[in-house]
Parts: sequence; structure tokens; C-alpha cells
Amino acid sequence: MHIFIESLWFHTKWYHFPLLIVLFPLSFLWGVIMALRRFFSKERDFGIPIISVGNLVVGGTGKTPFLIELLSKHPKAFVISRGYGRQSRGYFLVSQGGEILVGVDTSADEPMLIAQSVKECSVIVSEDRKFGIQKAKELGAKIIFLDDGFNQVGVKKFSILLQFQNRVNMLPLPAGPYRELPFFERSADLIVNEGVDFARLVDFENLGKKMVLVTAISNPARLDEFLPKDVVAKYYFEDHSYFDEDSLQDILEKEGADRLLVTQKDLVKMVDFKLPLAIIKLKLEIKNYIFDAIDNYIKGYESER
Repeated sequence: MHIFIESLWFHTKWYHFPLLIVLFPLSFLWGVIMALRRFFSKERDFGIPIISVGNLVVGGTGKTPFLIELLSKHPKAFVISRGYGRQSRGYFLVSQGGEILVGVDTSADEPMLIAQSVKECSVIVSEDRKFGIQKAKELGAKIIFLDDGFNQVGVKKFSILLQFQNRVNMLPLPAGPYRELPFFERSADLIVNEGVDFARLVDFENLGKKMVLVTAISNPARLDEFLPKDVVAKYYFEDHSYFDEDSLQDILEKEGADRLLVTQKDLVKMVDFKLPLAIIKLKLEIKNYIFDAIDNYIKGYESER
């Protein structure tokens, strides 16, 4: 089912239109509700510079690697994430100053990847982002980054919006992938576009001669242009899914492959697996003006205090 939904949202074809027509009233209602929410919300100033990295669509725009790259300039910052897909609820301190305090089932994959990638940062997961911000301040945070925070309309922040490429279906949920009407991209302080403001640099580790791609990311077809020719099969799991080692072993044997090819986001959920893995390593090259805009916001915020 998730493959069909992602096809409807990200690779819309003519045969999807009857379903889009049926779902359009629900999308219209959702768009109106989210518009009213944005219009009537009042921003709260938490007394600390907060930078949000987000998008208008559901998944698949590279928020996590973008945030990791920003943290390279602010390695001791706090990161607050909802922790989508985790097997826990409520507030958890995932890592503090580089010490990882919980497992990936508690944190979810993306917060764990951030914690592992930026050793000095501290990571919090909390569905209630305002509560997470307060806890970060109590723990001594000086700068906070909100992961996927564009729709946190009740928080005063510097909002960076990652623009979705190849936009065809621009409808709100459930007919399309948009969480709000596309018009509200104008609410962002900074809109960045892949191929213009940042670029993906893809490398690989431990490649084999016959590999199977196994991944649980949103819109996995976006990996196709980067895949080596030695990939003989692809297995797509629902975004943020957890993996079973025995099932992955069965896939290896079924396809006669010598490696599973996984993303870094998938890898954090396979750390104890005794399986031959090849890794897709993604790094973003971001234009300097984006770092400068963040620095200027932080300096301006602190001078106003």
C-alpha cells in the first residue's frame, strides 16, 4: 500500500486522476484547517535562537543530511525532533554531548543518525516540541535546531524550507504529499532548492559484486540515479520501518547476492546484524550564504536580547 501511495504523491500518472478527484474534498478540507491553524497561531519567543529545517511535503527532501551539514558549524547545538517512527512516546534525551543514552527503537532512525554523525551535539525527541525546547534550555542549550519544524507555527524561529523537486502533485493530504497549501512556502525565512542551493554527493562503502538494495525511506525511487550497476534487486519497506535480521538473510539467499545495499538511515537499525552490508553515504554540499544567514540570525537575535 505504501508503494502505491508514494506513487500517487510523487510520481503521479494519468490513471491516478480518478482517485485524486475522489480525495480532493478531503484535501481541500485539510488545507483549510491547516491555513486556519497558521493564521490564528501566535508565535512564542523561547528566549533562545531556534533554527528550523523542514519542508511542506511528507518526507523525501533530505532534511536530515541537510541538518547534519548545518550542525558541522554548530556542533554543540541541541536538536529537537519528533522522532517519527520510534517505538516510544513522550520525551527522551537521545544523546548529550556525544554520549548516546538510548537505543534506536526509542529515538527513531533519523535522530539516532544525527546523534551518531555529530558527536558533540545533543539530541532530544519529543512530540511536544515546546516541551522539548524547555528541556533543552534546562540542559544548557545555547542554540536549538528543530528537525522538521516548518509546521511548528507556535514557535519563534528562523525557518529554512527545503523545496521539493519535480513537483507534479501539489495537493494537500491525502490526495497529495503537501502538509499545508503550497502557498505557505512564503512563510519561510529561507527557501533552498536542490541543484541550486545545495547538491547531493554520494559515495559508497564496502560494495559487492552482486547487491540487493534494502531501504525504508520515503520515495525510495530517488535513489535510482545514484545506484551502482551491481544492484540486482530492490526491496522497499515503509518509511522508518524496522528490520528483521532473518528476513534480510532470506532476501540475500533468495537473490543470490553477496551484499545488502543500505542507506545510513537504514544502517542505524542494523548495528547488531551479522550481515554483509554495503552503505550508501550521502553528504550535502551547501552554499555558504545559507550558513551566513543562520549566523546573522543568531547574532541578530542575541543582540536584541
